Amino acid sequence: MDEGVLSVLSPYSRLKSAMGFPGVDYLLFDSQLSTGELLVRGTARRFVDERVLPVIRDCYRDGVFPTQLIPELAQLGFLGASLGPESERYGCAGMNNVEYGLVMQELERGDSGLRSFASVQSALVMYPILQFGSEEQKSGWLPRLCSGQAIGCFGLTEPDFGSNPAAMRTTAVRDGSGWVLNGEKTWITNGSVADVAVVWARTEDGIQAFLIDREVTGFTTHEIHDKLSMRASVTSSLAMVDCRLKASAILPGARGLKAALACLTQARFGIGWGVIGAAMGCFETARSYTVTRKQFDGKPLAGHQMVQEKLAGMITEITKAQLLALHCGRLKDAGRLEAAHVSMLKRNNVAIALDCARQSRDLLGANGITGEYSVMRHLCNLETVKTYEGTDHIHALVIGERITGIPAYR
Repeated sequence: MDEGVLSVLSPYSRLKSAMGFPGVDYLLFDSQLSTGELLVRGTARRFVDERVLPVIRDCYRDGVFPTQLIPELAQLGFLGASLGPESERYGCAGMNNVEYGLVMQELERGDSGLRSFASVQSALVMYPILQFGSEEQKSGWLPRLCSGQAIGCFGLTEPDFGSNPAAMRTTAVRDGSGWVLNGEKTWITNGSVADVAVVWARTEDGIQAFLIDREVTGFTTHEIHDKLSMRASVTSSLAMVDCRLKASAILPGARGLKAALACLTQARFGIGWGVIGAAMGCFETARSYTVTRKQFDGKPLAGHQMVQEKLAGMITEITKAQLLALHCGRLKDAGRLEAAHVSMLKRNNVAIALDCARQSRDLLGANGITGEYSVMRHLCNLETVKTYEGTDHIHALVIGERITGIPAYR
């Protein structure tokens, strides 16, 4: 930028310009971030701009995940990034939760499928191993997962039970010193490419988690095709038929649904940040399009009142979502974030992202449904994000219980 222009900007604006951070910042959100947080986001933003956006359109069209990006995600420290000081022993980056959230935001600005990969690897696989695993499990898997040398998946949802995991039918029965697992899991991100699966099963002592190496006899995967959403993501079913595991396969601390839900809380936090990126991407596409597109009297679309009203509504909701996510991140770093707080974060931010995607599609007219623009891809992806990791209805009930003290799940 020209030095004469920089001289008339505020110090904060000069910092933004010099560091090269484009994006949506109506209420000076960036002023609430530390230099380190800005640098982490800048690294993630450049990665998405330079490595993800050039390929993701074709990946979505062809229904494939960009596996070539996994080593780069690992090298940048984005896998298991915010699992706390203990995780640094195993090679993790040790980011704070706001830094991690900003990474999720940028990855989802690229595509929900990419953020889902990193989120599952970090929050649903590495987190339970670190939190509930033995030292042998931690040292055996965490360095490999952190470096991208191994991929993991999380098996909780079953064909007949999504929002009601307590009714799961997958069983684990003791067999000598080991276990025999039987059952099926479905809608599993990374399932058919995973080297290890965190699978939850019903035992005589209650629900527990097991680590299953993909080479174990009786364990098979099947990739789900013909998806109209999350096409640049691997989604699979897992089957366990007399799957025999050693005693060391059980995660010793992962007992009961409370442990499983703790993992989901970690993942939902990342989703609450990630969808802001999808909303930002849609908004910026619509803003740029309406500023340059001219109709009727030769005036840009953005010069019309109805268009400006839509853009104003979108930027307001994105700003509110940013502030909600930031506050949750600060609470999480302070050890004060509750699962019910995360329900509000996930429910609200997915809803505003979906609305931004729909409004943006409308502003682009017929062009909004083409692959040339990212809006329809984000819109289709967000329909899945609204459902997984707890539907908006379930999160409404979590919030309802928190403010009334009365559970209303049945």
